[in-house]
Amino acid sequence: MTEDWMQDDPFANPEDPAAREREERRLEREEKRRQREAKRAAKGGIAGGGSGDDSPSQQRGGFVESSPEAPDEAPVVEPPLAPRGSEEEFWDEEPAAAEEPFAGEPVKAPPPAPASKGGRGGGSGGGFLSAVGRHPFRLVGAIVTVLVLWLLFALFQPFHGEGSGRVQVTIPKGASVGEVGDLLSDEGVVDNSTLFQVRTTLAGKRSELYAGHFTLAEGMSYGAAIDALSKPPVKRTLTVTIPEGYSRSQAAQVAEEVGLAGDYTKESVRSPYLDPAQYGGKNAPDLEGFLFPDTFEMKPGAPVADLVQLQLQDFKRRIKGVDMSYAKSKNLTVFDVLIIASLIEDEAGIPSQRKLVASVVYNRLRDGMPLGIDATIRFAVGNYTQPLTESELAVDSPYNTRTNAGLPPGPINSPGLTAIEAAAHPAKTDFLFYVNKPETCGELAFAKNEAEFEANVAKYNAAREANGGNEPTTCGE
Repeated sequence: MTEDWMQDDPFANPEDPAAREREERRLEREEKRRQREAKRAAKGGIAGGGSGDDSPSQQRGGFVESSPEAPDEAPVVEPPLAPRGSEEEFWDEEPAAAEEPFAGEPVKAPPPAPASKGGRGGGSGGGFLSAVGRHPFRLVGAIVTVLVLWLLFALFQPFHGEGSGRVQVTIPKGASVGEVGDLLSDEGVVDNSTLFQVRTTLAGKRSELYAGHFTLAEGMSYGAAIDALSKPPVKRTLTVTIPEGYSRSQAAQVAEEVGLAGDYTKESVRSPYLDPAQYGGKNAPDLEGFLFPDTFEMKPGAPVADLVQLQLQDFKRRIKGVDMSYAKSKNLTVFDVLIIASLIEDEAGIPSQRKLVASVVYNRLRDGMPLGIDATIRFAVGNYTQPLTESELAVDSPYNTRTNAGLPPGPINSPGLTAIEAAAHPAKTDFLFYVNKPETCGELAFAKNEAEFEANVAKYNAAREANGGNEPTTCGE
């Protein structure tokens, strides 16, 4: 052994005791390693094949293999234990072999773990997963049910309430349900625009939401908001309508009835917003004729001066679109056209005859004849509904066109745009007279001379007598 060792290690010193001791320990470790491998091989062979004797032979797969290194019947000498922590401890210690049952004895399997409360099989959740595996549709149904219940709760909000506070919201005209939902959501009235739209659809009120100004609350339920928007909004403005052909005195009654503050008749004499002289009315007694008839939105209780301002501004805007070239060719001013238009408003019973009435006025002015229009006398005496008396017909007033030639001093009412256009562009006729045609509603019978006119008057009077002295018209039918 020594010689082999010295041949393998050319630097070995045979006289060095430490070197020789290391070599011996190395050989011992190799021997132990071979013995451990032999034992492992014997365990892997046929059970009971070793017969239990002390033979140094080892079993491998049922065949006996002798160890070539150890002589027969030689006892195994155990080496001394190396100190703890030394290199020899790492190599010399053999891991403890696990105990195993005797050869030929059946091996008992460990008992199964007890089933958990959730179902068969051990471990938490095993029963639930097993149930899901066997009934997947039950899980889907449960999820769908939960989602439906959540959606219904979110849409109908049974515990949401009517909201709190006051939120002013203006819904534009023509706004879609989506735009309304976005607006309410942005203002904090409802929680979600999409759910508001769905709730409106379910309620069948997509086409029943009103536009306008609303006073709502913050955090309202969808149902409460829909109910509020399904009712006409409370108007925050006052609507004032001055009809065409109304005089200042008649417009004053309207202003008083709607609750405007102040005296309309006084406020409509002069105004900083319009000077009649700019339109040829240098001697106009007041603003009659310039107070354009229309519908105006005002604040409740606003002063009547605001209404006068709106009427004058409306007139200035509308009159710009009227062609006055023909009237100017007859030496008529805009103010003159307004006077003629105010006569047409009272005399022409139907719109189609406005230009015909204008032609009579133009023809009489051309011939220097008194106009003979009773509407000017009504304006002078303030009688707009009852038949004129003989004394009223003979009233001493520049507005009495029976006794005075030419146009009256000013308009007798507020003419509308169509009457103004008719006065600026009359029909071309030879008519000088007209009278009410019996058995009609406002229609006039026109005549070129006095003979035709007298015949038309006779027809009218005969029909009137046949009607018991009442107007022979069909307007009440």
